Amino acid sequence: MKIIERPIYLNRIISQLNRGMMLVLVGQRRVGKSFMLKSLAEWLSKNKPDANILFIDKDFGSFGFIKTADDLYAHVRECLPEGGENYLLIDEVQDIEGYETALRSLYAEDRCQIIVTGSNAYIFSSEIATKFSGRYIEIPIRSLGYEEFLTFHKITDSHESLLSYLRFGGMPGLANYRFEEVAEIKEYLQSVYNTVVLKDIVAREEIRNFKFLENLIHFLADNAGQLVSMNSITKYLKSQGSKVSNDLVTRYIKSTCNALLLDSLPRYDIHGKRIFELIEKYYFSDHGIRNYIVNEMPNIFGSIEKILENVVRHHLLIQKCDVYVGVLPQGEIDFVAKKGEQVIYVQVAYKLSSPETIEREFGNLQAIDDNYPKFVVTMEDIAGSLKEYPGIRHIHIREFLKMDF
Repeated sequence: MKIIERPIYLNRIISQLNRGMMLVLVGQRRVGKSFMLKSLAEWLSKNKPDANILFIDKDFGSFGFIKTADDLYAHVRECLPEGGENYLLIDEVQDIEGYETALRSLYAEDRCQIIVTGSNAYIFSSEIATKFSGRYIEIPIRSLGYEEFLTFHKITDSHESLLSYLRFGGMPGLANYRFEEVAEIKEYLQSVYNTVVLKDIVAREEIRNFKFLENLIHFLADNAGQLVSMNSITKYLKSQGSKVSNDLVTRYIKSTCNALLLDSLPRYDIHGKRIFELIEKYYFSDHGIRNYIVNEMPNIFGSIEKILENVVRHHLLIQKCDVYVGVLPQGEIDFVAKKGEQVIYVQVAYKLSSPETIEREFGNLQAIDDNYPKFVVTMEDIAGSLKEYPGIRHIHIREFLKMDF
C-alpha cells in the first residue's frame, strides 16, 4: 500500500532525532502511527544511507521470535553495531513482554535512537510513564486535519469537501471509501470504535458493566463541547437505570480518555490566569467517530455547532497549541489556545443569524483587554471585519482550518 506523506508529523519526528531521548508516537488506534513509522524508515533510508536501521513490526510473523525483553535486547545488539549511527523502530512494542526493560538498557548504553509506537492503553499507563520518566518524548499523531483530508481523498477545497470532512471525520482509512458509501463508512468507523472500546478500555481496565460504558460514551458524544460535571453525568445515567457513583463515572471517563477516544478540555480564567477543575468539556479525537456514535451521519446539521467546535479544537491541537475553555465574568470564550508566548482566542458559531448571536460571539472577545489575535469562526458565505468590533477577525471555517499558528 502506498504511503501518503504527512509532513507535519514527519518533520516533528525528524526534529527530535538524536537529541538523547526515546520517541513514542501516541494516538488513538488507526490514526496512522504505523504509517508514520514507515514514513520515517523511508526518510532515514534516503537521507542517512550510512545509518543502520532496524525496523521491528510485530504484526509480521518474521518477528515472532521476539517475545521477551531478552529476545529484543539480543536481536538489537546483533543487528546494530556499537558506535554506529543506529535507529531502532518498533511498531506495536507492547506485544513484547517486558519491552521497557530492554529499551531502558539500550537507552542507557546509547546503542541507538529509539522510536516506538504502541497501543495507547499500554503506552499511556502510569507504570510505563514512571519507568521511562525523563527518557522519552511523546509525539501525538492525530486523525486528519482538513488539508490532510483533501490530500488523502484527492479532492480540492470546496464547500462540498468541507461538508464531507464534517460528516465523516479524519480517520486515514476513509481514503479507501467513496463519500456516497455511507453504510460502508459507518461499518468502518464502527470497527474502529469497537476495537478501541473492547481492547483499550474494557480489556485493559477490566470493565464489567459494558452497557454502562456505552451509555456514558453516548452521553459524552451527545454533549460534546458542553460543560458537564460528574454530578450531571451520574444523574443522567441513573435516569437511564444505571446504578453508578461519581467515583465510577470518573474511572470510566479516565479510561476512555486514556484510550484517546476523547479527552477533556479544562476551563481557564482569562483575567485571573488560573485553571478551574471539576466542570469540564469533552471532545472526541475524531468527530467522525462521534457522529457515528450518536447516529448523525450523513445528516449532521442537528449538531453542526458541536461538530464545528470539535473540528476547530482539533485543528488547534494539530498546531501544537495547548487549548482551554476561556472563562470571563460575563461569559465564555470557546477556545483559548496557547503556543509558546502566543495566545489565540476563538469563538465558533454556525452562522451569525441574529444581533444577539453577533453580540455574544464578538462581545465576549471584545471584553478581553489584550492585543492577541481574536477570531470568530463560522460557516457564513461572507466573512470579514465588523466596524463595531475592531481587531476581531470574522473568518470562514474553511480558511481557519488552513491556517498555521
